[in-house]
Amino acid sequence: MKNYNSSLGFLPTTFILVGIPGLETEHIWISIPFCLMYFIIFLGNGTILHVIRTDASLHQPMYLFLAMLALAEVGVSASTLPTVLGIFLFDTSEITFEACLLQMFFIHSFSIMESAVLLAMSVDRFVAIYSPLRYTTILTLPRIFGTGAVIGLKSVILMAPLPILLRRLPFCGHNALSHSYCLHPNLIHLPCGDISIDNIYGLFIVTSTFGLDSLLIVVSYGLILHTVLGIATGDGRRKALNTCGSHVCAVLAYYVPMIGLSMVHRFAHHVSPLLQTMMANAYLFFPPSHQPHCLQHQNQGDPSWHCSNAVREEVQSL
Repeated sequence: MKNYNSSLGFLPTTFILVGIPGLETEHIWISIPFCLMYFIIFLGNGTILHVIRTDASLHQPMYLFLAMLALAEVGVSASTLPTVLGIFLFDTSEITFEACLLQMFFIHSFSIMESAVLLAMSVDRFVAIYSPLRYTTILTLPRIFGTGAVIGLKSVILMAPLPILLRRLPFCGHNALSHSYCLHPNLIHLPCGDISIDNIYGLFIVTSTFGLDSLLIVVSYGLILHTVLGIATGDGRRKALNTCGSHVCAVLAYYVPMIGLSMVHRFAHHVSPLLQTMMANAYLFFPPSHQPHCLQHQNQGDPSWHCSNAVREEVQSL
């Protein structure tokens, strides 16, 4: 079980995934909602990708960004599925060291992609409101696909050092993780060596991606709401505020649990493990299962799901 690499510690061959602390005897029942969430995530987001790919009228910036978001969310869910269902359905609580690092890499890489795509979608709405007549000339297809490529490349480059940094650290006997999957904030507390570099780099990733992205999203929505209040009529203002409010709530539902979980793992060591597990599940499962709701509005032909549309109509009518 141990691969000794120094006199101080070893690289473990396996990690133990706890699942949900205190509910180990209820795993078969807990598997039901998890299976349901995975079904909703893959069916809903898969439908979004299929509809956008096959319908040429949806090959527009807002829908292409939505497809990128759905793809990233499928990637996050696919990364967690083997260990989550392995624990709750088959009581398979072990994962190899290399597989754990690989799972951590994919979970966080796709999460960074999600955050970047949410920012790109907010920029799309900003451009649609402030330059509605130049919207299609600014957000061209090459620029959209180039943005997607940059987002993917940035996520991989940012995450690549983390597995390497973890491999250089000695472990001293404790190899139990507090979740059903491998997360970096959880992993960095297991080594017995100096983890200051890992901690600093992990915080750098959180602040430079999720923190900065969320701040820029707030700024873009502030500018959008300023325009709504200054241009739109009473009915258009209420419609835009309602739809923008739902998007803001969805963004908060994504960022708050994720940033909170990272901070709890690093600074609040006495917080209940059950609370940490619930926060981790909220940030990994709620946004992907909520995403298919957007498709319902698209299929109904309701353009109000995109909060900039109401204001664009007002601006173009001036």
